[in-house]
Amino acid sequence: MKHTPKLQIPKDGWEGFKQNFTSDASAGFVVFLLAMPLSLGIAKASDFPPIMGLLTAIIGGILVSFMSGSRLTIKGPAAGLIVVVAGSVADFGGGETGWKLALGAMVVAGLVQILFGVFKLGKLADIFPLSAIHGMLAAIGIIIIAKQIPILLDVNPDLYKGLSIPEMITSIPMFLANFDPRATMIGLYSLAIMLGWPYLKDFKLGKIPAPLMVLIVAIPSELAMDFAHTEPPYALLHIGNLVENVSFNADFSGISQTGTFIKYVIMFALVGTLESLLTVKAIDMVDPFRRKSNNDKDLIAVGVGNTFAALLGGMPMISEVARSSANVTSGAKTRWANFFHGFFILIFVLVATPVIEMIPNAALAAMLITVGIKLTHPKEFVNTFRIGKEQLAIFLVTIAFTIFEDLLVGIAAGIILKIVIHLFHGAPVSSLFKAPTLVSFEGNEYLVEIDKAAIFSNFLGIKTKLESIPAGFNVTIDFKNTKVVDHSVMENIHHFKHEYEELGGHVKIIGLDKHTPVSDHHLAARKVVATSK
Repeated sequence: MKHTPKLQIPKDGWEGFKQNFTSDASAGFVVFLLAMPLSLGIAKASDFPPIMGLLTAIIGGILVSFMSGSRLTIKGPAAGLIVVVAGSVADFGGGETGWKLALGAMVVAGLVQILFGVFKLGKLADIFPLSAIHGMLAAIGIIIIAKQIPILLDVNPDLYKGLSIPEMITSIPMFLANFDPRATMIGLYSLAIMLGWPYLKDFKLGKIPAPLMVLIVAIPSELAMDFAHTEPPYALLHIGNLVENVSFNADFSGISQTGTFIKYVIMFALVGTLESLLTVKAIDMVDPFRRKSNNDKDLIAVGVGNTFAALLGGMPMISEVARSSANVTSGAKTRWANFFHGFFILIFVLVATPVIEMIPNAALAAMLITVGIKLTHPKEFVNTFRIGKEQLAIFLVTIAFTIFEDLLVGIAAGIILKIVIHLFHGAPVSSLFKAPTLVSFEGNEYLVEIDKAAIFSNFLGIKTKLESIPAGFNVTIDFKNTKVVDHSVMENIHHFKHEYEELGGHVKIIGLDKHTPVSDHHLAARKVVATSK
């Protein structure tokens, strides 16, 4: 009988550096090419000095890589936090004052993330309904697109200063009437490159990261049209000197605005933590060596990075999914790839600032609009609808409240609607936050019996019981005594089954034959429908 050879897990630490130098350095270089323009664009869109996006990426790579609980994720500024960061700068007064007061809230949020890790709250993502999380991300995508359209068109910033997101959307005809033809041309073909590049992945040219290709085309175009002398100052990126800008920039006097301060501490800690944990989970599933990340250790590392970055003036960082995916596909083996990405950014910003300042803002806007399109792609709406109409309702409610109010209200609205739907479907009130879960074993067999309801808000207790089962056994999960099993639990149970069987065990799910799925999707919510006698 042929045995599958056991995967040779790459070494960590200094031994890993020597063993995997070539693969990690080359992957880090590819990620650097992707991360540099995106970090600049994200910072600028967040009303931070653009160079502070690079500072965060440098700290996320060079410092955080040594503490990280995951081997292949890339730490840096994320488009998903643009809405929170820009909102905090505006609510704290705008400009340099708003930036420094926002930094104070970010420092405290970083400390909160460290505490999340210390108190082992790395499972936090599991207590939020997936449809509300996806709705939050889709809303962020819509907001990013709305805010970047006038920059793509190189419209005078005075025309959109202080506008709310609904006002930005309704003002698009005005932006189109005031566009700058030359800068818009660069913006549009930059957008075409970003959107069309995935279709060239099978060709040699397609191996070049799309953001780098945008710069290769946009910078010579700008130089040919002499933007420095023929366009207004807002057409080009200005970043200044890294060494001159880095100092103790955080201002904690914003704590006097207690409500605003607390609101943004919660939002930075909550949204950043959720996005990081979801990325770590996603990258673990594509790690060719099947390594399992330590979520709590990773949260501590991100919290330390955020505290340090915010003190010096940088943006909040997360484990970022697009850069992390590029890291895996580029052949990264260990955490040193994240280190190299930060190291290359540091070298480039120290020696090539004049090159960075040749980048047209319209090109950066095109990159961010592409990120926004990915977050709010029509397929997200279609996939959510396929899982169930109630999931689409939660998704849309979260989007609406996020756009018209803010992220916290949006997530809260999605969660409240989800709970109301569960109660309507027959979930007992007593089971909203705790599902009686009995684990028994005999020989090689484990039986997990779940009573009343298995829903997002009580899944942590169920997950704790499941994770206490040793690897390599036959596990049966029985739902026959539940009235409702929601989509979040179905998906999380699916992930548990996949991970447990990767380690040599076997998982069987029973007791759902009397439940009616709310759609044809294999992970749809299921409920017991009472039959009249």
